[in-house]
Amino acid sequence: MPARIFCAALILILTGCMSKEKNKTPESLPFDQPPQWAREAIWYQIFVERFRNGNPVNDPTAETCDNALIDPLPSAWALTPWGHNWYKQEEWAKPTGLDFYRTIQMRRYGGDLAGVEEKIPYLKELGINAIYFNPINDAPSLHKYDARHYHHIDVTFGDDIKGDLAIMAAENHADPSTWQWTSADKKFISLVKKLHIEGIKVVLDFSWNHTGNNFWAFKDVEKNLEKSSFKDWYHTKFIKDESTGKTTFEYEGWIGIKNLPELKKINSKGKIPGHPYEGNLQPEVKEHIYAVSRRWMDPDGNGNFEDGIDGMRLDVAEHVPMGFWRDFRKYVRSVNPEFYLVGENWWTKWPDELMDPAPWVKGDVFDAVMHYQWFKVARSYFAQPNDKITLPQFRKQIDSVFLKYPEYTQQAMMNLAASHDSPRLLSTFFNVNKYKFNCKPQEDKQYRTNTPGEITYHQVKLFLLHQFTFVGAPHIWNGDEMGMLGADDPDNRKPLTWPDIDFENETQSAFSAYTYSEKPTFNQEMFDYHKSLIALRKSSPVFTYGTYEMVEISDNAKILAYYRTWNDEKYLVVFNNNNENGEMNLSGLAPKYNMVFNYRCDDLNEGGVVRMPPYSAFVIKIIK
Repeated sequence: MPARIFCAALILILTGCMSKEKNKTPESLPFDQPPQWAREAIWYQIFVERFRNGNPVNDPTAETCDNALIDPLPSAWALTPWGHNWYKQEEWAKPTGLDFYRTIQMRRYGGDLAGVEEKIPYLKELGINAIYFNPINDAPSLHKYDARHYHHIDVTFGDDIKGDLAIMAAENHADPSTWQWTSADKKFISLVKKLHIEGIKVVLDFSWNHTGNNFWAFKDVEKNLEKSSFKDWYHTKFIKDESTGKTTFEYEGWIGIKNLPELKKINSKGKIPGHPYEGNLQPEVKEHIYAVSRRWMDPDGNGNFEDGIDGMRLDVAEHVPMGFWRDFRKYVRSVNPEFYLVGENWWTKWPDELMDPAPWVKGDVFDAVMHYQWFKVARSYFAQPNDKITLPQFRKQIDSVFLKYPEYTQQAMMNLAASHDSPRLLSTFFNVNKYKFNCKPQEDKQYRTNTPGEITYHQVKLFLLHQFTFVGAPHIWNGDEMGMLGADDPDNRKPLTWPDIDFENETQSAFSAYTYSEKPTFNQEMFDYHKSLIALRKSSPVFTYGTYEMVEISDNAKILAYYRTWNDEKYLVVFNNNNENGEMNLSGLAPKYNMVFNYRCDDLNEGGVVRMPPYSAFVIKIIK
């Protein structure tokens, strides 16, 4: 059966779901275990500014988005049309004399919370049940990791920019009792309620390591220097020039970036880059973070979390001391026992060595991490040339990634394939020998940003089947389900290719060695395939709670196969990730079965043999 027909049929067939009892989170959730909903999560990551412009009234202006992290905005700056050729520099940018990748950081497209609300039916059709939002706290940049206020949503995401700015100006930001609700805050709370009604959990992204240099407390330090009440919030050093009588100050910026001043760490010891270290955050900083967290967890303070967030993704988590993280877990779990914490723990040694997540997932810090370790192994097998990683190596490395953790930790890991910090999935598979290092046209002219060939699409689909049938919660970077392309940041943050928006042809970057001109479009086949995989995962608890067992097939070493088992249910997942024909004899492994997913394979043939063309796969349910 053709893949597109099978996928459509699967949506109609796989209507079963986990029982209500299985979905119910136990009242006595152990402190050291992740909430049950996080194990059942199908994550969808949204970068709001590039998701959808639902309300042009709140579009950013030069006043609201001037970002000192990059450059002052040109006088002729204007909002970039949604369908603009990504690689064409705007007219307002040309007089600056800055190169393309400098001015592209100044772009704004007007994505907002109204756009997310508009697309709730789309998200429901796709089948996701958990959203991880990139930072939406008030900040001047497009990425929002340079917070001005943690306790407010960005003014360009609400309905009244001037009114919201006035509300903020009237507050004492250090005193939570004075905090008010802006239109943007109310818009977000309303959105959370609507998502919860649809069965979708909400996680917000925060950085407790640093703020922006426009953060209210840092601005006070800039103004009042050593007289500032917030001078101890940062690693400050005041220097008085005796000849002039003027005082200046120094401070630490995250990885040397002065526009991202680090919040103060205390009692630090054993600090080695890329490794956990002991210590804590300055007490007043810590109390502010607690107040911000409680505000978004329970906005109306009634102990009912229908209007509050369900978890946090913690940015650059290894830069924050472990003592703080232990205290933070205790605090958020005291507010909401089902609150979920996932850490970004990525590199021990850039760009060769990934961090060991173990110290952060022992039950006293995070429930899970963004699981780059799984992706590295899976990509090495599914994307690379066949001799890059052998089947025995794949089995061994997968075991090393998962089996050192309890089952509940394995199940809650966020298995991501792409994000705002990496090339898009199709592009990273197309560029087979590259992942994160030198993955931009300006870094490597040979990096391909155009549409891949057929084999790349097949490999990606096999990888996705593995992602949705294996241990851990699958994650989708918004737009990957549309078949979007893009190199590393910023090319991975293009505005989403909604079918109702007509895009200009995308031409190659000026840095690229390749010439092409292609119109970005919504890839319906990729969307349907993602939808079918989500339906498959939801069809049985085996894919969430089941154990896995790698199958060694002595007569066909090129075929990857593994069991998923839960209670009395058992499934077999089989891949031919090769450019040669293969076959799978099921007579000994599964004498009786039902075929529940079939990608490019023939149906059952005589003798229990399934013929498998290059880059094909299937899933069967074994009948006892």
